[in-house]
Amino acid sequence: MTIAYSEIQETIRMVELESLDIRTVTMGISLRNCADSNFDMLKKKVYDKIVDYAGNLKTTAEQVAKEYGIPIINKRISITPIAEILGDATVEQAVELAQVLDKAAKDTDVDFIGGFSALVHKGMTNSDVTLLNAIPEALASTDRVCSSVSIGSTRAGINMDAVGKLGEIIKETAELTKDNQSIGCAKFVAFCNPVEDNPFMAGAFHGSGEGEAVLSVGVSGPGVVLNALKRYPNADLGEVADVIKKTAFKITRAGELLGRVVAERLNVPFGIMDLSLAPTNATNDSVAEILEEIGLESVGTHGTIAALALMNDAVKKGGAMASSYVGGLSGAFIPVSEDNGMIRGIEKGSLTLDKLEAMTCVCSVGLDMIALSGDATPETIAGIIADEAAIGMINKKTTAVRVIPVIGKEEGEIVEFGGLLGRAPIIGVKPFSSAKMIKRGGRIPAPLQSLIN
Repeated sequence: MTIAYSEIQETIRMVELESLDIRTVTMGISLRNCADSNFDMLKKKVYDKIVDYAGNLKTTAEQVAKEYGIPIINKRISITPIAEILGDATVEQAVELAQVLDKAAKDTDVDFIGGFSALVHKGMTNSDVTLLNAIPEALASTDRVCSSVSIGSTRAGINMDAVGKLGEIIKETAELTKDNQSIGCAKFVAFCNPVEDNPFMAGAFHGSGEGEAVLSVGVSGPGVVLNALKRYPNADLGEVADVIKKTAFKITRAGELLGRVVAERLNVPFGIMDLSLAPTNATNDSVAEILEEIGLESVGTHGTIAALALMNDAVKKGGAMASSYVGGLSGAFIPVSEDNGMIRGIEKGSLTLDKLEAMTCVCSVGLDMIALSGDATPETIAGIIADEAAIGMINKKTTAVRVIPVIGKEEGEIVEFGGLLGRAPIIGVKPFSSAKMIKRGGRIPAPLQSLIN
């Protein structure tokens, strides 16, 4: 991979003036050979393998970032979905294993470890049920463990029994962590059509199609895209798309260079580049502000979905031209609590939960880091998950839900999560019930789009 001198100069400008960073380097590790009927041995194998592979992840990433002058913000680990190695373990043992994962994350000094997960889009095994029942206590008793559950896919339909269960799990997790703004829910995501190589949390897991270990990169860059657009205030929309595409190309080139260097030094294969524009609470590092620069008075107003579709498509085209190994989610994230522009949109009244849901039809993932009023019922939360899963199932794309019903908070209040998770205005939910539908259970059949052979 050769880099021209002009690209180096542009990269320096993007880092110093436009908030370019590598959002995450994530090491995926297979734990499939750690399964053991002796639970103590299973815990030891899991801990030892994670520490053996990722023990130098943070120091190596920081050294590479220092040498190349591009910050690498997060160092993370994804693992085989834990339900696949639980066997006949009890709920209490599953919680113990989560605590082992937390210790491994702390001892390797990574930010998060993802993969306390289960794939139940068509049905649930005994170990899947065990893992689901363990999630609330696991997230409440750990700091760095992230959990995800796949409840739907285009090929399988939507497992509504699992959807109903997740509504209860999210509400229980909120209650167990209510003394800390129900923060446990920020470490959990429900998926439809999940990908096996996602480097971003909380939904990362190391899929069964992956190798023994791999290093993937999640590149960021909303600030870079925003600054590029500001230089073309009178461009038409075709030219706007071209500016975003060329900028995404440059961001991806820089990200893959660093990722390959980190992977080589850790002696693991390089995996994929996730192109997703991931906002932060830093000034001008906002996806919403990109949409407003395109021409919206406030994000959420009429035209928002068209602007988001344009941006998301241009990012994919630019990234795909820059790298042959684009993967993960690769699009645009719209996490409310992590995007100052989204927060302002909600406070102004231009952005609503319904509009956010509509936006997920054309962007990378789904409803992300949305703080709900604490009185949201499990059935209402399950209904939100079902709606989002249906969007993913019908459109053959990944969708997800990461919502936080903040116990004791009401619509209009502000909750501070701190750090990368930021702050969020509490959004109310509809007062009408979906309990009867959720309690019907069963499986929503796969759509006609699934019959592709």
